[in-house]
Amino acid sequence: MATLMALMGQNMILTTAFTAWFIAQILKTFTSYWIHGTVKFERLVGAGGMPSSHTALVVSLAWAVGLHDGFGSSLFAVTIVLAGIVMYDAAGVRRAAGKQAKVINKLVRQLRVEHTVHDITLKELLGHSPIEVFAGACLGIAVAYGFIFF
Repeated sequence: MATLMALMGQNMILTTAFTAWFIAQILKTFTSYWIHGTVKFERLVGAGGMPSSHTALVVSLAWAVGLHDGFGSSLFAVTIVLAGIVMYDAAGVRRAAGKQAKVINKLVRQLRVEHTVHDITLKELLGHSPIEVFAGACLGIAVAYGFIFF
């Protein structure tokens, strides 16, 4: 297991992707504090928020592969398709699920007043706005350039 971890640490493309994810998670914590005025440590690991860490991870992976193996390589094609799917999911499917959770939570609060439903709360911050996805993509590209050229 230690050998596997050492080999993974030597993989520049994998390190690039995880670094982009980590930076995005840290930035989410700061942007959440800036917006809400309180530190929410859940932002360090939670979904949603600015920038999209999922997008930063997959775009950094794709861009690092493109810079390393060439933008015409088959591996770049695979990673860019993966990035597109993840970004669509983040801004589309997961965002819609978060909006639905918000409506359901409102209904539950109203029904709770009438004592006709038990206390349940769904997580509302699941997806990303298009600007959060765009910011994650920009971060991913910047991190990939940083690792490949510096």
